[in-house]
Amino acid sequence: MQQYQYHLEKGSKKHRCPSCHKKRFVRYIDAETMEYLPEIYGKCDRETNCAYHLNPYKHGYSYTNKFLLGSRKIIPQTISKPLQVFFPNKIFEKTRKDYHINTFIQNLLNNIKYPFEVESIEKVIAQYHLGTITKGYRKGAVTFPFIDISGNVRAIQVKQFNNQNHTIGTDFLHNIIERDLKFKNKIIPEWLSKYNNQDTRVSCFFGEHLLRKYPHNPIALVEAPKTAIYGTLYFGFPENIDNYLWLAVYNLSSLSFQKCKSLKGRDVYLFPDLSKQGRAFNLWSENAKKYQNKIPGTTFTISDLLEKLAPSQDREQGKDIADYLIELDWRDFRK
Repeated sequence: MQQYQYHLEKGSKKHRCPSCHKKRFVRYIDAETMEYLPEIYGKCDRETNCAYHLNPYKHGYSYTNKFLLGSRKIIPQTISKPLQVFFPNKIFEKTRKDYHINTFIQNLLNNIKYPFEVESIEKVIAQYHLGTITKGYRKGAVTFPFIDISGNVRAIQVKQFNNQNHTIGTDFLHNIIERDLKFKNKIIPEWLSKYNNQDTRVSCFFGEHLLRKYPHNPIALVEAPKTAIYGTLYFGFPENIDNYLWLAVYNLSSLSFQKCKSLKGRDVYLFPDLSKQGRAFNLWSENAKKYQNKIPGTTFTISDLLEKLAPSQDREQGKDIADYLIELDWRDFRK
């Protein structure tokens, strides 16, 4: 059995995650010295909500021991960065159909207070490449693909909604495929094994593929893809250069510098969800200040509208701008 010098600490001890800041983080230790590696190396056990994992072997932490006069000399070694593995296009394309059974889409056409016109829904489907799960226990769920600026599909989030368009289930397409193959005792394909071996899969914005097509629009950043869809339907499509181009980061802790580098030179407006004691607003405000200093020519402005006006019960529920928009008539916005 192969022995590794660095491994995740055994036992129940948890540390604060550098990404989501929850105390659910397991750190790597050096088996030789029994000392911790730097704080960034470890794995968050919130695999659905955070999924942070920095592996020392994959991200350049390694050294050779030399002993000179009784002291250790640490010689850094360069480790090549693993190649990004993307979703196969043939699987991605299979999701882009059967919108008549897509609960999210049908709600927007029929079940909300102010239903949208078919033309607008078709347009937003095409713009963000929304899709449908057509069979299995997630049948009728919508797919939100995270496509990078070069057109590569990096992840496909699956969301199941009820008739009020409230989330009742969250998944990822690669997990659904893997579970189905295991249930049928079929071999996991090579691409899926490599894909699952990556530390981070949601590594770009939802809607990032639109940045080159619309190079001059101001950017609106929200947490969830659903909110980006609502923002587009209410505030207008980016063919008008004055309209926002709506992007989603995935979740609260996913607003990262690595992702924001694709926004270089843009005017960016952030709309964080509500949260207890303004945690989401404060976190995004801090990050926005840091990123603006690091990305030349880019401005980050954070909206405090919800923070100022929302009642306390809405903060407890973590409502976002979409929860307020859906109660209003979109036709008033178009005027």
